[in-house]
Amino acid sequence: MDLQLPEKRYYSIGEVAKAFDVNTSLIRFWEKEFEVIQPKKNAKGNRKFTPEDIKNLKFIYHLVKERGFTLEGAKIHLKEEKQQALTTFDIVDKLEHIKNELLKIKNHL
Repeated sequence: MDLQLPEKRYYSIGEVAKAFDVNTSLIRFWEKEFEVIQPKKNAKGNRKFTPEDIKNLKFIYHLVKERGFTLEGAKIHLKEEKQQALTTFDIVDKLEHIKNELLKIKNHL
């Protein structure tokens, strides 16, 4: 999954939901269900997601939406194999990004 998010310190819940093509309510739900998602909140209570939150959301999205894990299954997977799974996911994600960039270059030739 290649998210279309600019590089910055914090993202609003609207930006995050749009990048994942989901409703903001799903992002809030995942925040309650998964303790690894801990956005900061400003004085008004608006959520501000960090790049680390985005990385965790991307992994949860991958487990639940792409691999078909149940929420409980995804929680167990995160707890038991988090570091190994995240490392593998990061490698695959970076390779997909490189592949997309190479395809763009190929199409411009």
